[in-house]
Amino acid sequence: MTISMKTTFGGVAAAAVAAMTLAGASSASAGVMGCSASGSKQEVGAAVGAVLGGLLGNSVGGRHSGAETVGGAALGAAAGSAVGCEAQKGRDTGSRSSTYSRGGYRLSSDVAPANYTRIGDTFVAQSGVNLRAVPTTGSSRVGRLQAGERFQALAKVRGTEWILVGQGGVGVGYVRGDFVRPEGHRYARSY
Repeated sequence: MTISMKTTFGGVAAAAVAAMTLAGASSASAGVMGCSASGSKQEVGAAVGAVLGGLLGNSVGGRHSGAETVGGAALGAAAGSAVGCEAQKGRDTGSRSSTYSRGGYRLSSDVAPANYTRIGDTFVAQSGVNLRAVPTTGSSRVGRLQAGERFQALAKVRGTEWILVGQGGVGVGYVRGDFVRPEGHRYARSY
């Protein structure tokens, strides 16, 4: 029995769309299309993952490959969605940006240096807030913190309310101090 590539791919594509629809409808914030950061990387990741997962499921399915195709597409969509959402949030998903050292701090190449006062504590974002390349609201966005997200507060920019946000000891952006608080402190005005 010979199965044409057109028929197989058409079935896989239909299974991928069905799996993405079911996965998106069955979960609220962690669904295939429910990333908290704006952009389209999650959707692209889900689509690519669904097609590749469907093809893999179809190839290992044997005589009854329908369920395996749909299952593979669903798993592929979920995995692709997770990777795409992390990329959409500006997180490191495998590639490393370069870093440099200034004033005793390691900084991402996307972040401009400033004059710092060391903090070295864990802080929590009080709401969703953008990370900036320079400690000003008009500078470019280099990432985002979600409400309730914990992060390393490496330092405060002297003479301002801006905090240098760290990830693995590297400064990855600046956030205004009125959007964050030290972990464990219910209300904090200064730090």
